[in-house]
Amino acid sequence: MTSTQKEPTLVVLELVGGNDFLNTLIPYDNGLYYDSRPHIAFNRENILPINDELGFNKNATTLHDFYNKGKMGIVQGVGYPDSSRSHFRSRDIWHTCEPDKVATEGWLGKVIRDLDPNKENVLTAISISRGLPRAVVAQDVPVTSIGDLDTYGLLTGIKKEDKRAQAMSIFEKMYSPYMGTGVVRDYLKQTGRDVQTGAEILKTVPGMYSSTVEYADSPISQNLRDVARIHLANLGVKVFYTQHGGYDTHANEYAGHEKLMIDLNRAVKDFFDDLDEHNASDNVVMMIWSEFGRRVVDNGSGTDHGAGGGAFIIGNNVNGGLYAEYPSIEPNKTDNGDLAFQYDFRGLYSSVIEQWFKLDSPSIVGGTFEQLALIK
Repeated sequence: MTSTQKEPTLVVLELVGGNDFLNTLIPYDNGLYYDSRPHIAFNRENILPINDELGFNKNATTLHDFYNKGKMGIVQGVGYPDSSRSHFRSRDIWHTCEPDKVATEGWLGKVIRDLDPNKENVLTAISISRGLPRAVVAQDVPVTSIGDLDTYGLLTGIKKEDKRAQAMSIFEKMYSPYMGTGVVRDYLKQTGRDVQTGAEILKTVPGMYSSTVEYADSPISQNLRDVARIHLANLGVKVFYTQHGGYDTHANEYAGHEKLMIDLNRAVKDFFDDLDEHNASDNVVMMIWSEFGRRVVDNGSGTDHGAGGGAFIIGNNVNGGLYAEYPSIEPNKTDNGDLAFQYDFRGLYSSVIEQWFKLDSPSIVGGTFEQLALIK
């Protein structure tokens, strides 16, 4: 089954690798910024101010525009205590809300379970990426992962109809119990059914889509185009997850991060322009996050792994503005040379869970954390 109700929808966009928050939202009036980053600092003329102290770098025109329109909340210094500065561990913590142990369930997987406890819609959650992010994984929760919407479920690599039918038969048997019963076997069998049901529904989506928006030919633009196409088909998807990689900018950061911001900027703009064109943006909130920020002082070409970073919440129902405090870059006030953690990411999740989805957050994020008034 699917649902056609336009209920609150969350689009999560992960910037994989550790986005340099200090070169995204820049303390352009602070001389320490220029002293700390002689090789990668943005000059004042290349900054888009939002107040007398902070401004976006020149390539983040869309983020700047959303902020000026009051449609974006910026959560400064977001992270968690005692940052591990490890991609794998930090992402795992953000995905599962478990800083002290390796967890088996993702926070969004739990959200999906609460949103659709009876599994009435096999498309409650969709990941537009290769593989399945841990954030959306939870016991007995169906999640569809799509690499390419135009070929999803069509087995386009198999040209002959009889071979395609044979492949589908093999796929069905993979998910069927061999003998007897059991929790794992039943789960695999149901998962197979869900995958096939979702594929049959989703393969009709491209033919239903029409738009004047021309997305860029970049992975993140094409991912968000797929999100838009599915959202506009009114299939009852409540959670979308996608990723934009390349943010581990140890070297050649000025040019590399510039390209990342240009691609991100264009993709987010086109996505919301597309939704606006179809009068379909009011029930959408986008959350952009990254596993950590970068170190304050550059390394001669880029920046190394840091701690506190920044998150961005975008949408017509968002209370725009600055949240938490911008981390100090004074040497004696940093976290051993990193932007210090200021606000726990689990409070950010709690704010979205309770204010947007109207769900209880403690069982999902593992406790009670300070919320921000992000949602109108």
